[in-house]
Amino acid sequence: MLSTLIGFSAILMWSLLALLTAASGTVPPFQLAAICFAIGTLIGVAALIRDPARLDGLRQPWPVWLVGIAGLFGYHFFYFTALRNAPAVQAGLIAYLWPLLIVVGSALLPGERLGWHHVAGALMGLAGTVLILAGAGADARIIGDPLLGYGAAMLCALTWSSYSLMSRRFGTVPTDVVTGFCAASAVLAALAHLTLETTVWPGTPTEWLAVIGLGLGPVGAAFYTWDIGMKKGDIQVLGALSYSAPLLSTLVLIAFGYGEPSLSILLACVLITGGAALAAKNLIMRRKLSA
Repeated sequence: MLSTLIGFSAILMWSLLALLTAASGTVPPFQLAAICFAIGTLIGVAALIRDPARLDGLRQPWPVWLVGIAGLFGYHFFYFTALRNAPAVQAGLIAYLWPLLIVVGSALLPGERLGWHHVAGALMGLAGTVLILAGAGADARIIGDPLLGYGAAMLCALTWSSYSLMSRRFGTVPTDVVTGFCAASAVLAALAHLTLETTVWPGTPTEWLAVIGLGLGPVGAAFYTWDIGMKKGDIQVLGALSYSAPLLSTLVLIAFGYGEPSLSILLACVLITGGAALAAKNLIMRRKLSA
């Protein structure tokens, strides 16, 4: 139960990801990722300093490192790119299709079946995405290419769902390895920034607080708590709870003035969240029967 609650804390932190990213100013995506991953690395380093014996957890085969680094670095690069180029609410909702993709992807794994509710749920999520794109208006705070932003948001969802599904193979790998994932991702992001971007530092205290908040929470502690929840908690419950992320993220953005409430956004939330819940019907019913 405790591990499940720890895993759920990651979902709560991720509901702040869009808000903090939008509030971080115009810091380029690779630079922002490098700063946040560096802060996230410090969280794990602090734990390793307290117990140096846990350093052995960093000795893992290359497939573990490949999946971890591709998941963390790839997801956040696409996410930051999406929110730099498209309206925050619309990009955030598209990126949060990952819970639905995890459910559908899980049904395709050995020993699982793809049922009608998986297909119906996926179609509802797709309908919600189309509604978001159709109802997206101009946003004066967006200076990039909205189509690039929407594409990056979809790649973001695909990357994280793939990472979550593939990580099931490494259930015995200790959570301490997440420290290495964050460190490697910070280095890659810094190299990419120096090669491709012009450095732009946060210009106000609020923007600095947003960047630090990203590193401490959604792009830091959340990785560790999610890993604990996936490996030691109730994965079925966490899968169902993940579907609250799109709604929570959208409500937070609107509450802080980064989006306007509208009928299209409400319908999109209902379609995406409802589609994910329908796709998870078997998981939810199984929990009720076993209660």
